[in-house]
Amino acid sequence: MNARRVRDIEYLLLPGTSRKTTDIVIERNGRVTVRPPTHFTPEQVDAVVDSKRLWIYRNLTEWKDLNTSAVAREWVNGETFLYLGRTYRLALASDQGRDLLLKDGRFRLKRSVIEQGGIDAARATFERYYVDKGQERLQALVAHYAPKVGVQVAGIKVKEMGYRWASCGKTGILNFHWKCMMAPPKIIDYIVVHELCHLRYRDHSDAFWNEVDKVMQDWRERKDWLKVHGAQLDL
Repeated sequence: MNARRVRDIEYLLLPGTSRKTTDIVIERNGRVTVRPPTHFTPEQVDAVVDSKRLWIYRNLTEWKDLNTSAVAREWVNGETFLYLGRTYRLALASDQGRDLLLKDGRFRLKRSVIEQGGIDAARATFERYYVDKGQERLQALVAHYAPKVGVQVAGIKVKEMGYRWASCGKTGILNFHWKCMMAPPKIIDYIVVHELCHLRYRDHSDAFWNEVDKVMQDWRERKDWLKVHGAQLDL
């Protein structure tokens, strides 16, 4: 990967692919990434980026507008946290053995976690919860959808992935961000199908989206939901 600049646009140049067109994406963190055909020189990629600068400006502005919905949660009684698209209020508890439980319609966080380790420890506790629940749920979803896509998966991992919701490794392992577990179930399904289809097509070509459409005809609606609400899926 190579950081480059065209006028006032900074972008990350990714390794090329066999596709004939250049793929320009505004990532979740606002970074512009560009994946060109393999035979393109960096200067040719610069020219493509320059020709698409109005599209890039427009989409960066949209990204900034969407990310105004990002939330800053406080780790106090009554604060709300997301799980499978629903909000649950936080209760700091002194009378439980496990660090975090979802019980009686509330997230019950052991009070000593935050008293001894602060916000970082509390956040890490929630992350572990999402990872554990995600491993189980996403494994089941992959097993359900993989035959529909006609692919085999080597395994899955749920972890911190920065600005990506998921990724498809060359070895057939699918990686999912633990934040996926904050989304509604139908959105999680879309993320799974999206990555499974990348086992067939590594880019976002028409052939890729046609493959997604075969399994999930309302994928556009789900994709748009994630674009609009994704910034809210955070701690």
